[in-house]
Parts: sequence; C-alpha cells; structure tokens
Amino acid sequence: MQRDLLTADAPRNDGLVAVGSPVSHWSVQAVKHVNYEVRVTENLLDPGNNAILENVTRSVRPRRFVVTDTTVERLYGDRIRAYLTHHGVEHRLLVLPEGEPSKDMDNVLSIVRALDEFGIDRRREPILAIGGGVLLDMVGLASSLYRRALPYIRIPTTLIGLVDAGVGAKTGVNHNGHKNRLGTYFPAERTLLDRTFLTTLPRRHLSNGLAEIMKIALIKDIRLFDLLEAHGPAILDSRLQRPALVDDLASAPVSERLSLEEPQLDPATEVLERAIHGMLQELQPNLWEQVLERVVDYGHTFSPVIEMRALPELLHGEAVAVDMALTTVLATRRGLVSRAQCRRILRAMAALDLPTWHPLCTPEVLVPALLDTVRHRDGQQRLPLPVGIGGAVFVNDLTEAELAAAAQELAATHLAAAR
Repeated sequence: MQRDLLTADAPRNDGLVAVGSPVSHWSVQAVKHVNYEVRVTENLLDPGNNAILENVTRSVRPRRFVVTDTTVERLYGDRIRAYLTHHGVEHRLLVLPEGEPSKDMDNVLSIVRALDEFGIDRRREPILAIGGGVLLDMVGLASSLYRRALPYIRIPTTLIGLVDAGVGAKTGVNHNGHKNRLGTYFPAERTLLDRTFLTTLPRRHLSNGLAEIMKIALIKDIRLFDLLEAHGPAILDSRLQRPALVDDLASAPVSERLSLEEPQLDPATEVLERAIHGMLQELQPNLWEQVLERVVDYGHTFSPVIEMRALPELLHGEAVAVDMALTTVLATRRGLVSRAQCRRILRAMAALDLPTWHPLCTPEVLVPALLDTVRHRDGQQRLPLPVGIGGAVFVNDLTEAELAAAAQELAATHLAAAR
C-alpha cells in the first residue's frame, strides 16, 4: 500500500490537519455529541409504567442488570423483581453496601465482576442503577470503565439523588481518604426522577437533600429561598409529596395519577422543579467543568474535607450545610450579605434540620481544606460567596486570618443559638 504523504497545511475533507513536509506531526480534532434525558415521573415500579423499559427491543427476550443497595433491596427489592418479571425481563440484582464509607473502588470492581458473570450486551442492555447518590456514582464509574462505555439508567431513590447526584455527568468514588478522588464524566442515557421513593426516606436524609436545594436558592434563586423559608418545615414533614398525594400516591395506579394532579404548583413541587432546573441550567453549558468558576461549587469548598474527617457522623448534605453557614458568615463580614439576611439564612437552614456548625470548623481543618481546593481549581481559590440572597461572586483573596475569624464568629453564633 502506497503511503499518503501530506504536505504542510494540505486541505483535507476529513478534518485532519497535517503539519510539515514530509509529515511528522498530525493535529486531531473531534467533537463528541452528548445528549441525555432527565425526566420526572411517578410510580416507576407500577407494572403499568413503562418508563424504565422504554425502547426495549422485543425481538429477543430483554435482559437487565440491576444494581441497588441494601436499603433499597429491603424496601423495594420484591417490587423491582416483580416489575421486571411482569414485563418478561431476564434480570439479576446486585446488592451493594450503602452509605459513604462503601463508596470505594472495591465496590466498583465488584460491579465489573458481576457484569462479566451476567454476560451483558454493551449495546442493548443498559444497567439499571436504583439507589442513592453514592450508588449512582459507583455505577456510573463502573459503566464508564467497562469496555470504555456501557449505557446506564439512573433511578435515584433519595432527595440528594433527585436534585444533585442523579442529574449531572460526574461519577466518582472516594480514595486515599479524599472525597471523589477517582472519577469520570459519564452521564446516564436517562435519569428517571420519582419522588414517591421519598415516602420511605428517613427524615434526616430528606434534610440532607434539602441542603443541595438550599445551595441553589442561595446563589441563584431567591424565589426558591422564599419557598424554603416559608414552607420548609411543612415540605420536610410531607416528604416533598404533593398534598393530594401524601397518603395515597405511593399505592395509586398510573391510570389514576392524572386525576390527582392539581392545576397549580404546590410548594413541594415548585421547590423540586426549581432546584432541578437551576442545577441543570448551571451544568449544561459547562458539563465537563472546563470553566472552573462554578456557582454550584458553593458549599463544596470546605465540605469535602469536613465530610471525610467526620465520617460517618455527617452526611454529604450536612457537610455542605456547614460549609454554606461558614461562607455566609464570611460574606456577611465582607458586607456582601447583610446581618439580617445572614440571620434569615441560618434560621432557614436550622428549620430544615440542617447543622450550621461543626467542631471541625477550626483553622487547623479549614486552612488545609482550602489549600486542597485551590489545587483542584488551577491554583486559585475561585471561592463562591453569596451576594445577598440569590446571587454570588467569586473571590481569590481569602486569608487564613479572615477564615479563622469567620469560624470563630460562626462558633459563637451557634453557641448563642444553643443557649
């Protein structure tokens, strides 16, 4: 075969640019189109709801590999199996340990081993990930690694999964004592959001998810904050269900669902929709995080270190809440947030059963946490701080002394509130 020697800057119709003569340098450019769907639905495990098995090829018996955690298996395992059996789907369930301590590479590799045993068809058999944010992250990482791309469908069963972990592109596991140190960008082909799963969620885990909703409120959506401030405790009590559905939605068949819908958005529905829309609005133009100034990083500067140091005491959203309380005080001391606004924010967080302080809020912990964040933000702090309620600004000049003073003030505020 004759070698095709390209001359410098030779025009090509394949987009490949050759440099030099004879050719010794090629410049390769490619664009990968990314398209994934986030859909709100209800009663996913009702046999009459086909959302999970949409686009299933019926020419051969469909097969699905399902990954879930111990709590979901206990609460919904029988329903998951019954649903798949009803639709004639050959399936296997892999049950993993739950919680942040289990978010490691060993469990990712256990998924890979089980996939080999199942003999999955990487083109036609997307994995079903049914569980909380920890499980979704692990399945996403395994899917991105297994033969370099295996489609998966996310079905979050926790509030933090519905509004945060389930809607973005990131996957990851903890490693070497660091939060999400290993990971990829690999969105699911479809995310199905069903808030009826929240009816069995413990109250603390509902608060955990509300922290990520509060994040969106504080940095970009004052209407969302007003809703949380006015209705937060009631929304928490209702497990974020619509009023007409609190008692009977979990068991209502799909055929009756429309009759239960109300013409106006109730506070819980509006809170969920605004939180999901606000998150996706920030993620879409910067899905691979090429731009490092991200307002959705609010609450995630100090919290990764606090969360890992406090394990298993703090949940992810609780650590984020502590971070937001600290940075609200920082913003107040800089005049970006008024004292009255600061009090409103801290009261609203406390009303959602969220912590606003932790003993690890000391310079000995916070300064190394900031330095670690700077390493991951290309040498700059890029610290998002609230401006009033519903706005944000990035700063790069936070000093150790200023951080220590804010931590001391937050501790004093917490002590006064406790009294």
